[in-house]
Amino acid sequence: MSTMKFSFISPSPAPETPGKVEAAWPPLGILYCATLLAENGTEVSVLDQAAQRFSSRQALQWVKREKPDILGFSVLLPSFKEALNIAKQVKTRNPNMVTVFGNYQATFNAERIIEKYPYVDIIVRGEGEHTSLELAKCLEKKGNLKEVTGITFRKNGKAVSTQERPLLRSLDDLPIPNRSLIDARYSSDIFGIKVATRKFTSIVSSRGCPFGCSFCACTTFAHRLWRPRSVENIMNELNFLQSEGFEQFLFVDDNFTLNPKRVVKLCRKIREEKMDIEWWCDSRVDNYTYDMLREMVKAGCKLLYFGVESGNQRILDYYKKGITPAQSKSAVQKARKAGVEVIVGSFILGAPDETLEEIQNTLKFSHELDIDVPQLNVLGTFPGTATWNELVAKGYVDENQHWEKGVYVSEVSPHAAPLRIIRFLIYEYFRTFYLRPETLFKEIFRTFTSSFRMAAFFSNLMRVNEIIETVKQEVNLK
Repeated sequence: MSTMKFSFISPSPAPETPGKVEAAWPPLGILYCATLLAENGTEVSVLDQAAQRFSSRQALQWVKREKPDILGFSVLLPSFKEALNIAKQVKTRNPNMVTVFGNYQATFNAERIIEKYPYVDIIVRGEGEHTSLELAKCLEKKGNLKEVTGITFRKNGKAVSTQERPLLRSLDDLPIPNRSLIDARYSSDIFGIKVATRKFTSIVSSRGCPFGCSFCACTTFAHRLWRPRSVENIMNELNFLQSEGFEQFLFVDDNFTLNPKRVVKLCRKIREEKMDIEWWCDSRVDNYTYDMLREMVKAGCKLLYFGVESGNQRILDYYKKGITPAQSKSAVQKARKAGVEVIVGSFILGAPDETLEEIQNTLKFSHELDIDVPQLNVLGTFPGTATWNELVAKGYVDENQHWEKGVYVSEVSPHAAPLRIIRFLIYEYFRTFYLRPETLFKEIFRTFTSSFRMAAFFSNLMRVNEIIETVKQEVNLK
């Protein structure tokens, strides 16, 4: 047994209002790291701050109780500020505790973080499982950090980066994440709407994506490599989780349906083993077959998330999405015909030179699609994306000003539609979407013919108005 203790925190994006922000699903990256460490003799503990409804003060008390030697943070853009806050206070109380940041925000800003924040000791870049294990062993033996692959650390006030760690090739070699390390129940929110009504968790069946969407950081993080787990390995985890009482699952893959034959094989295996489960996933609109969709539905798939992004081919080409509006329309129709009960369509508004007419065309296009939940996003940009690199190169984005929070493209691009107008259009859209007679009729009819939709509908009846009011407040409408 190691003498080291490695504790992990998934920081909350809104620690000042604990309980208001609900964690949608478990931080699997942390759980993979912690489980691998535990299997190799290191004592571990995990805090999901939002899921466990902890304020900053409660999170610090948790750290004080755990007394770790190493404290790791999974850092994304919304939770970066809280990670820094906790790390600073922890180091003030115990300068000997080693603080480690990982995940997207840390990976793409490793040297900036090390050089600006003295209370962050080490950055784990990229996939963290084996780097965390190697780091823990090095620190325990008081070894040379330069020998740990995939980290950035401080030496004489300067950031030192070791060589990049190669991506994991065989995901089957990783252990099943120990979800019992976190004492929390998850709800799987889709734009504020609770989807999970029974015992739920997330699962990942592959990592990475071979596509190069300009707004997505996965392209850089995973080097456009897609690595699947074997069907047998996924089934081992599903069977274990079902034995633990889990009944609903979200596949959080970057590209779940990339290989339709693999999906069909998995779905048939689920049916062969008579697993009574419900699950949901995402799919590209050009990356499916009707037979695959039918197999998914028969195996328990209830919800499908499509990245439609835009109704304008020019904007889709700018995003390097590699799809057409016609493919989006066909995909939604085929999914509906196959029996998918809830279809989510994701859209992005506010490309650098997108006109108001094009934005309105996308909103109109979304009305033409037979989707149940529209998800409208204003394009933001941050380190790790091609859009960020482009806008920095053009002088529209000041890296020193925006790397810590990111920025809406419409706030910095001189050719973009104003952010306030985009938000107003989103408000108007949601105000009318759920109130259109044809939408109400379809949604009510479908709800009363689906137990899955019924449970979600009644648990969220009042939340649609909350969403509209939230958007209204963001627009600062009087």
